Amino acid sequence: MSAGGSVVIRGGEVVDATGVHRADVLVGAGIVQVVEESLGVPPGALVLDAGGCLVAPALVDLHTHLREPGAEQAETIESGSRAAALGGYSAVVAMPNTTPAIDCASVVRDVRALAHGALVDVAVAAAITVGRAGERLVPFAELAELGVRLFTDDGAGVQDAGLLRRALEYAGDLGVVLAEHCEDASLAKGGLMHEGAWSSRLGVPGQPALAEEVMLSRDLALVRLTGTPMHFLHLSTAGSIRLLAEARAEGLPVTAEVTPHHLSLTDAELSSFDAVFKVNPPLRSEGDVAALRRACADGLIDAIATDHAPHPREAKEAPLEDAPPGMLGLETALSVAWGALVESGLISAARLFSLFTVQPARIAGLGAHGGPIAAGRPAQLCVFDPAERVLVEPERSASRSANTPFGGRWLTGKVRHTLVHGEPVVIDGKAQR
Repeated sequence: MSAGGSVVIRGGEVVDATGVHRADVLVGAGIVQVVEESLGVPPGALVLDAGGCLVAPALVDLHTHLREPGAEQAETIESGSRAAALGGYSAVVAMPNTTPAIDCASVVRDVRALAHGALVDVAVAAAITVGRAGERLVPFAELAELGVRLFTDDGAGVQDAGLLRRALEYAGDLGVVLAEHCEDASLAKGGLMHEGAWSSRLGVPGQPALAEEVMLSRDLALVRLTGTPMHFLHLSTAGSIRLLAEARAEGLPVTAEVTPHHLSLTDAELSSFDAVFKVNPPLRSEGDVAALRRACADGLIDAIATDHAPHPREAKEAPLEDAPPGMLGLETALSVAWGALVESGLISAARLFSLFTVQPARIAGLGAHGGPIAAGRPAQLCVFDPAERVLVEPERSASRSANTPFGGRWLTGKVRHTLVHGEPVVIDGKAQR
């Protein structure tokens, strides 16, 4: 922070849920003080140049794998939070598939303690079942009392429908949200990529779209039965979008996210047999990608979430059948989605930022994040240059891992500055601590 304790963001276009307008932004004491077309600079204030840039609420990620505790060789909360800040985020939701799993109060407290000093706010999601084993429910009431908002066995779907029904009933009573990874294990078993023309051509075992759609259909039926809201993680198929559209038309209380990689990459990438393109759910067909993009434009999708999943280099260099699924996403998410949705003319910049900010913040219950940019609001801000071209260099990632599928590719758009609770944690594309 500057010596005077205030920051002026000058020369940008402010974009939030209220629209787009030319304005400077004065930040002080952790909040937005003034938003006006032209501001003077208070003595001692730090001036951040936003010329040619969009000044938006900082991003919120519903789906981040920070790996700590248990897999610190891939990522730590500190390194992951640095990647998030560089990507324009002020808050992330840490997934519970750690070792041990985040399935009890003591581990929630431990992860929160590890997050002290992180560059961004880290909200903790808890598992739905003990050890994510799909057999016994976690102590929902105790964890909700601690402030846990999202519960998920991400990495696996809850296979037992009766158990998930009970979980929904508990969630409804407590006002928390279940976030489901839709994957029927019996249908997905052995699949290394999307089942389709490319898997047949390559002779690689495929995972059918039906594996996702069968569980999504079941879960929608359980929402209908219980009346309890549910969030669906990383939907990836055209069939899932059709089911989601039907559920919305019926008025079911459901939300859904997609990932930048499912909006931009297809199963054809696996023709290289490079495990950096192995992810779960798998990269799908061109038709699926088109359906996901249309769903973002039509308002069916509520959030773009990274599913940031770091893995050590040696793990991703293993043969395709042995390598773990997962991709980095925090540093590239906004640029990838900008190219897939805004540059293509499908949606406006304001709509894109709503998918990254206010809507995921609402789902996660993070009221201090997501905007709007207005006097008196917490100063979580992202300054994004939509014209700058950036070469993705995996070895320069802030993450401890390098498994980005965009390595060696040029992307359009770069985060110039990020402020979290009024503190500039990224200035001119460089983390400040």
